[in-house]
Amino acid sequence: MDDLATMLARVQFGITAGFHYLYPPLSIGLGIFLVVIEGIYLRTKDPLWRQVARFWTKVFALTFAIGVATGLVMEFEFGTNWAKYSRFVGDVFGSALAAEGIFAFFLESGFLALLLFGWDKVGPKLHYFSTIMVCAGAHFSAVWIVVANSWMHTPAGYHVVQGPNGLRAEITDFWALVFNPSSMDRLSHVLIGAWMAGAFLVVSISAWYLLKQRHQAFARASMKVGLVFAVVASLLQLVTGHASVVGVAQNQPVKFAAMEGHFPASARADLTLVGWVDELHQSVSGLTIPGGTSFLLKQDFTAPVPGLLAVPANERPPVQITFQAYHGMIAIGVALIALSVFAAISWWTGRLERQRWLLWVLVFAVLGPQFGNQLGWLAAEIGRQPWIVQGLLKTRDAISPNVSSGQIIMSLILFTSVYLVLFATFLYLLNDKIVHGPDPEDAHGPLAKLPQKITDALSGHRADGEA
Repeated sequence: MDDLATMLARVQFGITAGFHYLYPPLSIGLGIFLVVIEGIYLRTKDPLWRQVARFWTKVFALTFAIGVATGLVMEFEFGTNWAKYSRFVGDVFGSALAAEGIFAFFLESGFLALLLFGWDKVGPKLHYFSTIMVCAGAHFSAVWIVVANSWMHTPAGYHVVQGPNGLRAEITDFWALVFNPSSMDRLSHVLIGAWMAGAFLVVSISAWYLLKQRHQAFARASMKVGLVFAVVASLLQLVTGHASVVGVAQNQPVKFAAMEGHFPASARADLTLVGWVDELHQSVSGLTIPGGTSFLLKQDFTAPVPGLLAVPANERPPVQITFQAYHGMIAIGVALIALSVFAAISWWTGRLERQRWLLWVLVFAVLGPQFGNQLGWLAAEIGRQPWIVQGLLKTRDAISPNVSSGQIIMSLILFTSVYLVLFATFLYLLNDKIVHGPDPEDAHGPLAKLPQKITDALSGHRADGEA
């Protein structure tokens, strides 16, 4: 397979995965939000919280539907463009994907109908249980996908055997596969990133309503919970991010060196805050803290850290894009921490609704977690090149041998066009829900749909006001 076909196949998978990954984080984050909101409604019986829960349930359903539609293509790509990869890891990857289908997708989709249509048809406790199950299903889905992907970074619990069509990896210890050296650190980082995506979507739409002075009671209730959620998730992401990076430094030192732009084979590693990599001269220029990376890893400003020159050139990833994606992710994360904390303080002191500039910033802050998530995945996946399975299978050896560059270009154009249409559809439907706003009857339940006299009678009131 020629290098052009390999690059095109990588671009195609990157585009489909990137488009798909816009939606699952929103579903996961909104799932947690729904559990909290509906729990508040069950505890307080305040109809406002019912209205809040029902509106965000509809937004959740939209993200779930588009997420499912955009995720199907990737599984076909494993067979069309990555046949050698599929043959090599089929036993490993297939087990994780089967677990995702059994323990996550069926759970989530099985209770989704109750979540969407069961508000006035089942008891409140059963409906709340369905909300919890859908939220759990969304999280379990992330668990198995991250486990499968993490195995590609840090393989464990396997052996390689000679099959009829070549070498293949087989599972020898399923739980070693699940708890491979990078899976738990990466899983926590991915899940908290998803929580941030959901939190800032809630904050964004709530800020828009406050700016336009529409649905203000709904917006204030959503903003209150959304800001708390955003602050907690943003601060947790700082912790999970550090743990994940420490894991990368231990398990994938070459990737870590590319993320930090650290070239010397073994030397003190500076912490670059903002910089540019000169791959030709093997240096980084920018604003640095001398020995900062060494200190973060080993609590010693002079501790040596392995660099890119410790391995042959053909085993190093593209440094510039890995470095910039990693540092861009960190910059966005720090900015979101500052923004969420500042906005929460403004809300607590009663100033937020008067600070229109801050509300506008919160409206557009919804883009922050999305860009951060995308950049994080870019740094993770490009940073392990040239390996598709670390130390076992190189990317150039994983491509389908009988798929030409022309065929990949044609499917790339078609898939990209379809994904753009789906993305436009998502934006149109989401905007339609925002413009429409929460339904007034959602704040009262089924009584609001009855004629007023019947409603009054069922509520125990007479027209003259006597009980």
